[in-house]
Amino acid sequence: MALEEFRNSGTWLSDVLDRLFRTASLPPRERGLATELACGVVRRYATLDAILGKLVARPLDQVEAPLLTVLRLGIYQIFLLDGVPPHASVHETVELTKRLGRMRWSGFVNGVLRGATRLVTEEIASEPSARGVPLSDGRFRQLRENLFADPARDSAHYFADAYSFPLWLAERWLKRMDAAELFHLGHWFNSPGKLVIRPNKLRTTRDALLQELQDAGVAAQPVEGCDAIALEGVSQVDRLPKYQEGWFAVQDLSAMQAALRLSPKPGQRVWDICAAPGGKTCHLAELMNNSGQIIATDIRPERLKLIESNRQRLGADIIQPQLIGEDGSHAPDGPFDAILVDVPCSNTGVLGKRPEARWRITQAGISELNTVQQRLLNMALDRLAPGGRVVYSTCSIEPEENNELVAKTIAARRDIRLVEDFSFLPGHPTDGGYQALLERH
Repeated sequence: MALEEFRNSGTWLSDVLDRLFRTASLPPRERGLATELACGVVRRYATLDAILGKLVARPLDQVEAPLLTVLRLGIYQIFLLDGVPPHASVHETVELTKRLGRMRWSGFVNGVLRGATRLVTEEIASEPSARGVPLSDGRFRQLRENLFADPARDSAHYFADAYSFPLWLAERWLKRMDAAELFHLGHWFNSPGKLVIRPNKLRTTRDALLQELQDAGVAAQPVEGCDAIALEGVSQVDRLPKYQEGWFAVQDLSAMQAALRLSPKPGQRVWDICAAPGGKTCHLAELMNNSGQIIATDIRPERLKLIESNRQRLGADIIQPQLIGEDGSHAPDGPFDAILVDVPCSNTGVLGKRPEARWRITQAGISELNTVQQRLLNMALDRLAPGGRVVYSTCSIEPEENNELVAKTIAARRDIRLVEDFSFLPGHPTDGGYQALLERH
């Protein structure tokens, strides 16, 4: 079971699923359902456990871990999965215990899940309440009794349990946004987002790529205001038409803005500091019409292989992958005309992308990242040519990683000015993040 392998290994859930899908021949519909169940359970741990806490007599930490995983799967299907009748969810989950060879669990699982079917109703509301389980699109499945804190009186605890986030993160966000915006954030991060791809202009045009996809029966639509294409119902990108030929790269709309904001020119010398897996790097090469030099660095050899793979597939010949030390040793010498500093960050702007990410963030971790981010930005500015440009980029919505860090950096230097900066708020209409364009006098 993917969830058990994820729990035991601590690796990213997407990596576990990819490996299992390569060894198991599943039709697209079953692959999609398996992905939703696995990702949904990890994403909504807190919601599922709040419900189970009402239904299981003993503390959940006293329930065997594999059994708790099975119970979470059943509760997810009953409360959060549309289109599956509750009695069918109970039956399938009980059958799962038998397939796992855990017959002794069957009666317990059956009893707990039947209790769950008596707790849930078919009523759907449009406003949060103590008995409302948040679904996608701003809806709330209603229960027969209150389960969560009153959202009007205790927004933080309601958000943490009902939307499934760490309480400290809810309290942090409520210091700079109201409850309505917080709940909007929760819906965005808990809803399946559309896959967005960027046509590779070194190989094709958006119209030609769009035609290829639509001819193959892929639900593809152009994104208004840019060259991107939004896809629906796609579970394996590498099986799409023209993927192997390098006609496109997967990239979120906010991420596309980083290379566009840096705006490198053909013939320039460019450095992408934290380049892996190479999506933004290849976008830079495209904007430069594959003319000039891009040095793409990372601190791990296996990550450099990802850059090389993308570089070859997309035909970005001017990219030169290079290994550097975690302390900045072996960094390339300047000067550079343009530098992209897409730093490691807390990922609080993209928590919908990886279901486990919200559980791996800590307040101490944000402080540690801040030190790394400051060092990387200064390392870039030290190697910037006069008149050169740097884009500092994160996929975080935390001020100390974003505008506060940039302001602190500029205040300590006399040779750098802020040209512009921009914050992307999750769900308006892209993932969240921050980008600052800096220029050397």
